[in-house]
Amino acid sequence: MSDSAFRERKPAGVRPLDGGELAARWWKWALSAPAESCPVRDTTGRHAQWRQPSDVWFLAGTYGGRVVRRCQIPSGRPVFFPVINSARSALGLSGRPIQVAVSSAAADLNGVPLEMYEYSTRRFWAVGRPRVAWGLWSALSPLTPGQYVLTIRATSGTFLVDTTYHLDVVPTL
Repeated sequence: MSDSAFRERKPAGVRPLDGGELAARWWKWALSAPAESCPVRDTTGRHAQWRQPSDVWFLAGTYGGRVVRRCQIPSGRPVFFPVINSARSALGLSGRPIQVAVSSAAADLNGVPLEMYEYSTRRFWAVGRPRVAWGLWSALSPLTPGQYVLTIRATSGTFLVDTTYHLDVVPTL
């Protein structure tokens, strides 16, 4: 895929952060979860609500393979998630993340294709060490109450992402 296939810009509805800052926040969220309640390890959606921030709702990526998750999320909050991403320790490095060679990447909501954004982070701290990250990300403007199906698919070499989210968007109290 060419670099021009992705744009770097802030997803709609998210407070003024650049995409790299939002991606770093997502990584801090994902990496800080204990193994038993980690949303990324979760194959059902049971842990999707783990320590969600108040201004955006993060959906977890996966460690590859096929995953189907069912979860409830609040209306009125933008949603941010990786299509495919990677992070590494920034110890002794130039601070540049590894850009993954992506063969294919797509996300859609109820069958409608979503835009993807390429974001790299600056050095950030998570789990006691500096890290850098790269990824293709997508975002949803705040959803109205109802049922939605979000599909996320990507490949990089033999690594496969095939995630389906069944989202139950509920009114915010």
